[in-house]
Amino acid sequence: MTIQRILRLGDPRLLQVAHPVHDFNTPELNTLISDMFDTMAAQDGAGLAAPQIGAPLRVVVFGFDVNPRYADKAAIPETILINPKITVLQNHKEDDWEGCLSVPGMRGLVSRYTAIRYTGFDVTGSPLAAEAEGFLARVIQHECDHLDGIIYTQRLTDPQKFGFTEELLNSGQIRKAECTE
Repeated sequence: MTIQRILRLGDPRLLQVAHPVHDFNTPELNTLISDMFDTMAAQDGAGLAAPQIGAPLRVVVFGFDVNPRYADKAAIPETILINPKITVLQNHKEDDWEGCLSVPGMRGLVSRYTAIRYTGFDVTGSPLAAEAEGFLARVIQHECDHLDGIIYTQRLTDPQKFGFTEELLNSGQIRKAECTE
């Protein structure tokens, strides 16, 4: 088990566009993915993108069985998604509070599509395709944004709807259940 250091907002590597993966099922890729899952789990995250741990590759992982940070959310199967592409299924967006392991202790209101289709590859290079709605669609969009150098703070619907989680909770602007990252 190797927990990696998560880059934080202000590190210029988070703003770079990640490179596609060309070689699948290599020891280096397998180690990266294992480290990503270990790092995500150690932080009680729902997802993690490779650039967040300093690997400029188009790789995201997401999923959990039970997560104390998302006590009101259903389990999400652990998924490896390499070179992902997202297609919007409905032009409907919904605002919700987001956070990020790279922006610890803060939340902001972000608008995301509610239904998407995602495609990509698994660790062996086999094609993946699935649809996602609601919270899972939000997690996937959030993580895939990282691959394009976009942090959720760049997608805030209103700069006044951004702040420290503790302050937002104490002021009643968000509930504990709205603390998704």
